[in-house]
Amino acid sequence: MSHNAVAELQAIMAKLRCPDSGCDWDLAQTFETIVPHTLEEAYEVADTIERGAYDELKAELGDLLFQVIFYSQLASEQQLFDFNAVVAELNTKLKQRHPHIFADGQVQDNWETRKHQARQAKGQHHLLDDIPANLPALSAANKIQKRVAAVGFDWPSVDGALDKVAEEVLEVREAIDHDPNSEHCAEEIGDLLFATVNVARHLGRDPEQLLRQANRKFSRRFNGVEEQLTAQGLCLQDADLAQMEAAWQAVKGQE
Repeated sequence: MSHNAVAELQAIMAKLRCPDSGCDWDLAQTFETIVPHTLEEAYEVADTIERGAYDELKAELGDLLFQVIFYSQLASEQQLFDFNAVVAELNTKLKQRHPHIFADGQVQDNWETRKHQARQAKGQHHLLDDIPANLPALSAANKIQKRVAAVGFDWPSVDGALDKVAEEVLEVREAIDHDPNSEHCAEEIGDLLFATVNVARHLGRDPEQLLRQANRKFSRRFNGVEEQLTAQGLCLQDADLAQMEAAWQAVKGQE
C-alpha cells in the first residue's frame, strides 16, 4: 500500500468520525464496541486463507486493517496516540525481536528473556500473566502450554501427551459414572480438552485451526446427509437415527 493510499484511508476514517457530517454508526462506536467486529474480521481472514480463497483475501485484509485505523482514530481524538505511532511502535518491536538482523549482528538476549523483561516492566511478575483472558480457549491453552514448555515444563515427546489424554478419558468416564451433572465432571472434561491441545502442540499444529477444519468437515458432511435424505423423500425431522447414520456413511464413502 502506498503512502497516498494510507493517507486517504486515514482521511476517510476521520471524515466518518466528523461530529458534524460523519456517519451516525461510526460516531456511536467506542474502543469497546468495535472489539467484536475486530474478532470477526480476524476470523474471516483466517477462514479465507484456510479455504484457499485467495481472491477474497485482499478485501478481507482491508476489513481487518480498517479495524486498526478505527482504533487509531479513536485514540487520536482522545489524544492518546495516532496511526503513525502504532506503526512506529511496531517497527521498534520488530527490530528488538530480531537483534541478530537489526543490531549490527550483535545478538543480545534471547526471545524469552526479552519477553520476561517486558512483562516485568508492565508489573506482570508471573510467566503467564500477559496471556489475554479473552483469547479463544483452545488458543489460550496452546499459548499457555508453549509458554511453560519454553522453560522446560513439558512432556519429552508426543507419547507423554497422548498418554495424558488416555488418562483424562478414564477420569471423565469415572466422573460421568459417579455424577454426570457434577462440577467435577465438567472439570474433568476441561482437563481432557486441555490435554488434547497438548497433543496438537507437540505435532506442531494449531488446535484452533484444527477444530475449525473439523467443524467445516462435519458441516459439509451433514449438508450431504440432508441432501441424501431429501433424495429419499425424507426431512431431518422425520428421519430416525439409523436413516441419518446410513446417509452419513454414504456421504463419507463418496469423499
